[in-house]
Amino acid sequence: MKLTMRLALTTLCLSGALLTGIVLATTYARDGWSKDERETLASLRLSQLPPTPADPSNRVETMPQAIALGKRLFFDSRLSSNGKVSCASCHDPKQQFQDGKPVGQGVGTGIRRTMQVVGAGHSPFLFWDGRKDSLWAQAVGPLEDAAEHGGNRLAYARLMQQQYRSDYEAIFGALPDLKRLPADASPVGTPAQQAAWQALDKATQDDVSRVLANIGKAIAAYEKTLHFGEARLDRYIDGVLANDRQADQLLTPAEKNGLRLFIGAGRCVTCHNGPLLTDQHFHNTGIAPHGPLPQRLGRRSGVAKVIVDEFSCLGRFSDAKPEDCGELRFLATDGPTLDGAFKTPSLRNVALRPPYMHAGQIATLTDVVRHYRAAPAAQVGKSELEPAKLSEQDIQDIAAFLGTLSGPIVERAARQPGL
Repeated sequence: MKLTMRLALTTLCLSGALLTGIVLATTYARDGWSKDERETLASLRLSQLPPTPADPSNRVETMPQAIALGKRLFFDSRLSSNGKVSCASCHDPKQQFQDGKPVGQGVGTGIRRTMQVVGAGHSPFLFWDGRKDSLWAQAVGPLEDAAEHGGNRLAYARLMQQQYRSDYEAIFGALPDLKRLPADASPVGTPAQQAAWQALDKATQDDVSRVLANIGKAIAAYEKTLHFGEARLDRYIDGVLANDRQADQLLTPAEKNGLRLFIGAGRCVTCHNGPLLTDQHFHNTGIAPHGPLPQRLGRRSGVAKVIVDEFSCLGRFSDAKPEDCGELRFLATDGPTLDGAFKTPSLRNVALRPPYMHAGQIATLTDVVRHYRAAPAAQVGKSELEPAKLSEQDIQDIAAFLGTLSGPIVERAARQPGL
């Protein structure tokens, strides 16, 4: 009798322990997260990021020789009018491949904040206004911009001939003969440079312009090796989805509440979604305008530029077929949503790279969230924001959560076809 009772009690205790374990596991598995929230969390993990899409307009982007040349060019300050500015001057690896300044500072002062190039290969349009449609076209732009590198394309062609000839020709073929050409010439340079450019015949202009395009393609090949590494948020979400109780310690209560608000009441995930936390689109958020009027129009001015860009996917220096350029061919060129709209940046590593917005108008992440809570009317176009019901503590928690997105930057080339 006693043995039977003891066995019954033991069975009851074991059953109770098992039931308790199931309850605890179920409680942790939910951790307050609903089924829909868990699906949203799953979509934010870096492991869900697909491979960087191939750029049909750049046939050399996976060539090791092009990547190596592009890296050298990225750090070469001779690619500027004063010999002091390189791509890395503004896209500094020690500062998250940006410069920490409200607006870029090259040979002159720009009007926009330097954008990060890490992960940029996932974006169909580059710059805050989307005026370029590929990484290589983006790399070309600053080289001739008066406030950035301030150089000219004939001088750059000469630099390639003098310093990089064998490397360049192994990738792109023979450089053009520049012996009888002036030292400087460009269609967008100084008046003297423009006059010298107009004096060149069309074939020579094309030959020199192709060298500039190829410089951009090599730099883009290097930039496409730069990727975000795993952050604390990724490890936390993996743990939540795997019902790993240890992962619960990876985020503080404030950070978890901030995450809940980010995907919920704060509506941040509406635009900052996916593994890179960006929809890659352009939005008017009522941020204070900056710079000359055409630049204040944001996406509208960017669209006007990209459709006539000689270095676009549809341009003569592209390696793509017209049918490969769907993003550009079917681009929306008009509509009220273009006015005052700027690109949604990735929030990966965002806590490490203040200030914020397209001209560094806001200094801290807490003030950024306050701006979104207030949803002020736009001075250009119409803001898409609506006031959010967030307390001051909510704001602090969202800012704390954004710190969980910080991770390393890794250099990793894409696998070549056939390997």
